[in-house]
Amino acid sequence: MEFDELSHRVLGCAIEVHKRLGPGLLESAYQQCLAYELSRNQIRFETEVPLPIEYREIKLDCGYRMDLLIEDRLIVEIKSVGRLEGIHAAQLLTYMKLAGIGLGLLINFNVERLKDGIKRLVL
Repeated sequence: MEFDELSHRVLGCAIEVHKRLGPGLLESAYQQCLAYELSRNQIRFETEVPLPIEYREIKLDCGYRMDLLIEDRLIVEIKSVGRLEGIHAAQLLTYMKLAGIGLGLLINFNVERLKDGIKRLVL
């Protein structure tokens, strides 16, 4: 499966969640519902994946967690904010660098049309 196909499948699941719930809920609700849709579509994923920081010769658990790691090659960061800001993309880019994963999706569910809340990032 190519990254584009995987991204499209994940986005299809996100669109289904947004269609059923709409904007205005907490990120955790969208995350759990998206996880359910991913399972229904037989897409392998993990939630709240710890992401330690390596500094010199030590690993530090600073509490960073990836919302969703899809098939070990796509990170999905979920937001429910008024609008996506640069800091949200910077957060996802940092997770991508630390995890060594070159593709990420930033999805803001707090929008009228989900396509307006999606940002695809590539390292």
